[in-house]
Amino acid sequence: MTSRADLVVVLGAGPGLGRSVAAAFARRGSQAVLIARNSGRVAALAREVSEQTGTAVHGFSADAADEAALRRTFSEIRDRHGDPTVLVHNPSVAVEAAPTETPYESLIDGFRLAAGSLLVAAQEVAPAMRTAGRGTVVVTGGGSALTGSTWSAALAVQKAAVRNLAMSLAAELRRDRVHVVTVTIDGVLGAEGFEVSRIAEEYVRLHGLSDGAPEMWNAEVVWRG
Repeated sequence: MTSRADLVVVLGAGPGLGRSVAAAFARRGSQAVLIARNSGRVAALAREVSEQTGTAVHGFSADAADEAALRRTFSEIRDRHGDPTVLVHNPSVAVEAAPTETPYESLIDGFRLAAGSLLVAAQEVAPAMRTAGRGTVVVTGGGSALTGSTWSAALAVQKAAVRNLAMSLAAELRRDRVHVVTVTIDGVLGAEGFEVSRIAEEYVRLHGLSDGAPEMWNAEVVWRG
């Protein structure tokens, strides 16, 4: 279950899944914080979700690929709003190129954005979650982590790295009653069966499991619609 004590941070918040996740938690009384690179867009998105749900939603601007900037943003969030109890990790970038045509820097930059931001964000929220003996990290994954990709090899590498890191975090933090789970979305967001509102409700459900026994937790949920 969620409560007003929950502070949900959505990293890589956009008008699709990120917005729906924030709204799903906010409708249940949780305070939500959105982090995105564009300050104007994230502020507008936060206002929109806040007006829609009647619950406080705050926007923060940070480049998820910039370690120092991301750590400063989490420090500011803690100073203003307290310790996050839920982290939702979304960042990734698609580069439309086959493996033999993928620019080296595109591969490395995408890895830094996706896996690097998960590493930093998890390190920022884990200490307080451990102390509280409660918390949830939900990682947005993709089906290309399981199969690879000829149209966006760089994205497949990002998703595979994020999936592996999420599972490693799950194994480490389970003993501290911190639930880490990756939702591997094996399809196209917005298509039939992959409506963002439905997936957002799954994120809320997964957080609710953190109040139960760790042996009932998921390390991965594969969403196939």
